[in-house]
Amino acid sequence: MTHSTQGPTRRGAVAGLLGLGLASPAIAQGAYPNKPITVVVGFPPGGQTDFAARILQPGLSAALGQSVVIDNRGGAGGNLGTETVLRARPDGYTLLAGNANPLTINPHTFQGMTIDPLRLTPVGLMLQSSLILCVHPSVPAKTPQEFAAWARTQPNGVDYGSASAGSLSHVAMEMLKNRIGNPPMEHIPYRGSGPAMQDFIAGRFSIMADAASVVAPFLRAGQIRGMLSTGAARIPAFPDLPIAAEQGLPDYSFTAWIGLFGPPGLPPEIVQRLNTALNTAVQEASIREKITSQGDEPGGGTADSLGETMRRDHARWGEVVRANNIRADG
Repeated sequence: MTHSTQGPTRRGAVAGLLGLGLASPAIAQGAYPNKPITVVVGFPPGGQTDFAARILQPGLSAALGQSVVIDNRGGAGGNLGTETVLRARPDGYTLLAGNANPLTINPHTFQGMTIDPLRLTPVGLMLQSSLILCVHPSVPAKTPQEFAAWARTQPNGVDYGSASAGSLSHVAMEMLKNRIGNPPMEHIPYRGSGPAMQDFIAGRFSIMADAASVVAPFLRAGQIRGMLSTGAARIPAFPDLPIAAEQGLPDYSFTAWIGLFGPPGLPPEIVQRLNTALNTAVQEASIREKITSQGDEPGGGTADSLGETMRRDHARWGEVVRANNIRADG
């Protein structure tokens, strides 16, 4: 009796919601997912964000039971890809592999930027990487404080490099400069970490901070020297490298992270389905080995945790950008 009366009532209510366009996509479509999912990468193939998306692609596909397609949409420092997903339908079929740069730094460095990455729906952390502060072997300093003292003895100060103006490697160096008393340091921006590293090795500037996966081969070859890492714990691949807190900089702790995001309004049940799939993928031994072999750390965790990290870094880098009047290349 109870089942025969409540069943039609519930169906009628759902039908009414559908007619009004108020039902969530999950209710409207039934089981999710039932077609291929696109993961937008706001950068060309070959970079760290593209690596994260492609290394997790087979694991996500297996966990979700659907094909996962990578769509590289490079442009405007990652803003184009972010905007694509901000405007997508919140049905779980268009997602973003987004990193800290376009989501937490660009809003402060791109003048006239009209999109708000904080409106994205966090799904989960894909991977993260401590930055490693490195110096050229010709630099005698072993700590940031020694470096600041040495820089002040140089007739024309010293130069530091970065992947580009307004990049994480740029704002991280400006933050360091502020933390060690603003010694005379000038910024040399490049078009990517690769060209910057080549000039760094050649001795054209003295110091640089970039993701562990970027600098690892050059550290191992002895072409540059690590001073500290910015993570909360020492990097397993470089156990002798101290973290910032061990070098007298307890408030210089952060990572370069890449997360999976959906459009604004992505229903909680879809977020949970995707988060479960992501956590399953990052636990696969082969995927973890490929991530750690690059010097990165596998992601995972909750959607809320990623959201907290995003908001914290948005506020952190906003302060650094304003204090140092940093502008992006555009």
